[in-house]
Amino acid sequence: MGDLTKLTIAEAREGLRARKFSAAELAEAHNAEVAAAKPLNAFITETPEAALKMAAAADKLLGKGDAPALAGIPIAVKDVFCTEGVLTTAGSHILDGFTPHYESIVTANLWSSGAVMVGKTNCDEFAMGSSNENSYYGPVINPWRAKGSKEKLVPGGSSGGSIRQPASLTGSVGVKPS
Repeated sequence: MGDLTKLTIAEAREGLRARKFSAAELAEAHNAEVAAAKPLNAFITETPEAALKMAAAADKLLGKGDAPALAGIPIAVKDVFCTEGVLTTAGSHILDGFTPHYESIVTANLWSSGAVMVGKTNCDEFAMGSSNENSYYGPVINPWRAKGSKEKLVPGGSSGGSIRQPASLTGSVGVKPS
């Protein structure tokens, strides 16, 4: 089914339900994409093992035909949301090493809907910024440039780690990864 990381959520959901691919295959493809993008510093914490475990659970539900809305859909969680047992720092040195013993309402709802976490994304410290240059873990690198440009661009927003240009823009407006 081509590159599984290029699917929209609707396409991924349809493919999972039609059993064109498994949630485990989808998670593996996204884990590989996260690992390949490591130089961009978009993730503070990668969770490939958790993604595979969550995907296996989603595959069981999908196999029974009793899957919730987001069963098997890989997501990245902004590092301001507490995730039980997973490092949560809000991009700050103050929370470096903090592993919550509880789940945020946001992520609890995602998990009950069957979503699969591939990691925690970098953000401005406590999401207080507009350029994602103020994280204790370093800035997120924006890989997109106008054709021929060497200008360094900020990813923008306090959620720079989660921002991604649609593949459909590459070439059509001269935007290419550097």
